[in-house]
Amino acid sequence: MTTRTRILSLVFVAVVASLGALVAQAQKKPAIAYPEYPNDPRGWRHVKTMVIFSKDNKLYDRFSGLHNVYVNPIGWPALKNGNRYPDGSMFALELYEISTYMGAIEPRGLKAMYVMKKNAKLYANTGGWGFEVFKGNDETPSLKDMKECFDCHKIGKSKDYVKSEYMQ
Repeated sequence: MTTRTRILSLVFVAVVASLGALVAQAQKKPAIAYPEYPNDPRGWRHVKTMVIFSKDNKLYDRFSGLHNVYVNPIGWPALKNGNRYPDGSMFALELYEISTYMGAIEPRGLKAMYVMKKNAKLYANTGGWGFEVFKGNDETPSLKDMKECFDCHKIGKSKDYVKSEYMQ
């Protein structure tokens, strides 16, 4: 093998290794620090409860069930006063299966816990919010790409991408 061939081979290997590292970094998403999990966020402020029960709602296929939304103490003042959320603000959405019996809608097992956390620097590509999904009672995050959540939230830019509102 000539010196020229060796040099070209080394350059080729270096380029391939560099590209591999870049691709691996591009596919990583920053993790959401949610130290309270698997403990539920019920010690936070309850924001609202909602039931999606019919295909009349465009979110039925993905989000049918009973929703409980909570905000942590950092985000509570911003929600209440309609301000932008400071870093550290968090929302959690519990999504339960539902059943009906004698005119009542009841929760039946946790489908997923959806979490969003504000960190303007870390999550700059998604409006300053990081998103995560925990299916059922599983403590392992399952969201592949935060843009999946952000694509729905981005229409709420004027409300800092938060869909919930303070209700008196």
